[in-house]
Amino acid sequence: DALAVRLVDFLQAQPTWRKNNGKDHFLALGRTSWDFMRTNSGPDFGANCLLNLPCVKNMSVLTVERNPWKGSNQHGIPYPSYFHPSTSDQMMTWQNMMRQSNRPYLFSFIGAPRKGVGKAAIRDEMIKQCMESTQCKILKCDHGNPKCYNPSEILKVMRESRFCLQAPGDSFTRRSTFDAILSGCIPVFFSRHTAYTQYSWFLPEEASKYSVYMDEQSEESKRIEEVLMKIPKEEVDTMRATVIDMIPRLTYAHPNASHSDLGFEDAVDVALQALAQHVRDKV
Repeated sequence: DALAVRLVDFLQAQPTWRKNNGKDHFLALGRTSWDFMRTNSGPDFGANCLLNLPCVKNMSVLTVERNPWKGSNQHGIPYPSYFHPSTSDQMMTWQNMMRQSNRPYLFSFIGAPRKGVGKAAIRDEMIKQCMESTQCKILKCDHGNPKCYNPSEILKVMRESRFCLQAPGDSFTRRSTFDAILSGCIPVFFSRHTAYTQYSWFLPEEASKYSVYMDEQSEESKRIEEVLMKIPKEEVDTMRATVIDMIPRLTYAHPNASHSDLGFEDAVDVALQALAQHVRDKV
């Protein structure tokens, strides 16, 4: 915990901190919140206690995955995907490509089996159903499959699919969610904490406008193809249009892009605007 404590001691010594006791400060993390919330009574998997320190709870914390129960000061921000445009033309070209993509597969799954009872069950079920279906495209990522490290292979599978299954990963969220949206593929969630309780600044309030939800314990999750087949084509088309319209605000523009050439608000713009409003409300 030494580095976490040193950081907090440094911040508290600054005149800017003392002005509002840190309420107008924010911290951006490149990992999930769980990696900074170790407690003495909980498991120790190499995490530290940074987010549990009292003064840090005064700050706003931006992280790719927040704690849905104890993270009231935490705000989910998108995982970076593969596309970092420099101009509005690049963004429009990409969106048009996704609108025109031929999608012969009803659904797809990209991922590896997981160990552990909870994580393994839903993944094993998805892999089983996908392999048994002629309407599903699967890319299994076990045994170091090189295709799973190739952006063009991953996006190809998603671009050819109408729905993309999003099982929880090592934790609730999954970078694949944002790869799917980038590909114009409607995400199918099996835990509310994969997206709905995470990215309120970025996603439409009405989840059914851009996604499908099946509780992993429900009967629906045991017959994925049947459930997805029942969704009318017009509804699928509307959902996909919404997903493609969402791409700019979930994308991180190229760092060298000029604001005048960009012409749209990317994930950083959205986060900073929401953060500014949040801080104004606090102080």
